[in-house]
Amino acid sequence: MKIIDGGVCAAKGFQANGIRCGIRKNKDKRDLSLIMSKVPASCAAVYTTNLVKGAPIAVTKQHISDGKAQAIICNSGNANTCNPNGKEVAVETANLLAEATGIRPEDVVVASTGVIGQPLDITPIAGGIPELAEGLNDNGSELANEGIMTTDTVKKSVAVEFEIGGKTCRIGGIAKGSGMIHPNMATMLVFITSDVAIAPEMLQKALSSDIAETFNMISIDGDTSTNDMVIVLSNGLAENPEIVSEGEDFETFMKALNTVTVHLCRMIAADGEGATKLLECHTTGAKDKETAKAVAKSVICSSLLKAAMFGADANWGRVLCAIGYSGAQVDIEKIDVDFESKAGRINVCKDGKAVDFSEEKAKEILLQDEINILVDLKSGEESSTAWGCDLTYDYVKINGDYRT
Repeated sequence: MKIIDGGVCAAKGFQANGIRCGIRKNKDKRDLSLIMSKVPASCAAVYTTNLVKGAPIAVTKQHISDGKAQAIICNSGNANTCNPNGKEVAVETANLLAEATGIRPEDVVVASTGVIGQPLDITPIAGGIPELAEGLNDNGSELANEGIMTTDTVKKSVAVEFEIGGKTCRIGGIAKGSGMIHPNMATMLVFITSDVAIAPEMLQKALSSDIAETFNMISIDGDTSTNDMVIVLSNGLAENPEIVSEGEDFETFMKALNTVTVHLCRMIAADGEGATKLLECHTTGAKDKETAKAVAKSVICSSLLKAAMFGADANWGRVLCAIGYSGAQVDIEKIDVDFESKAGRINVCKDGKAVDFSEEKAKEILLQDEINILVDLKSGEESSTAWGCDLTYDYVKINGDYRT
């Protein structure tokens, strides 16, 4: 298995594009994206757990209820959430795309991201769809990635190549996500494409299993948005024997999917609003998986710890504090905590108690842009990883006037 270029266009039969149609006030930013398979594809999805959901989610759920889709269209700048005509706009978007491309409206995934509670006018979307569809190309992944960004500062893209049944297969993905990110699911839009032949029910099984250890383990700010979705399209053009049950081929597909999703998780966490550092909490020695996940999540979600990491302050007591209120049943007197980065590793807590360590060395470690928080519970064999970022002054600046 190897990392390759191409994003959502790496897999056979997928094209993409992104344009500026006029939804966003910023005239320099693309705001409408399209990803399309040359043939109908198996489709799987996971959505936000927020009770308030964007209108595109309801439409998309209905469209992919048969396990099939062929295109994903997404606008940025407006979430199309809590609007009186939101569903009608989402449906009309699918209808207009179907007219422009010759596919069925029911095979269109619709997504939106941006400000909540503001009307979304179909006019710029309708005007932009012909250009969007006409400009579909084999190298359009980056354009599509730009079109789904909001407060993101960098594009998030990855693809992998591997073999199943003697056939070369590919999976690629793009993502947006920078703020309002908290499990479950973390706030994001993630679009993944594959040319693997896999039954819709097995694709859904793979995705649902994967997100429990990836996208549900990210937190930026404790807020879960209204429009989050992860969509996977797999069109079968690699011509491998179709995956219809568990086995070696399914495990290979799962590994490739996980490689893509972990890369995207790290990119999303590192690009948290105002963030200067990627934080990764790795919990080991847990008695069960639930304990490992609860501890890792709690540590990565701690605002006090995130602020300490911004200041390069080795305040390990905030790690133990977060573990203590995580709800996990752990033996505090067994816990070890280390901080690690490319500058080295330092033990700051042993058996739940203070140890002598060099504050200068700790600061050097914590000044790096990727920090590992290593927690050993010493009570079992299970482990888990969660991702987040530091909490900075700029987070407040960005969100203080996000709408205006």
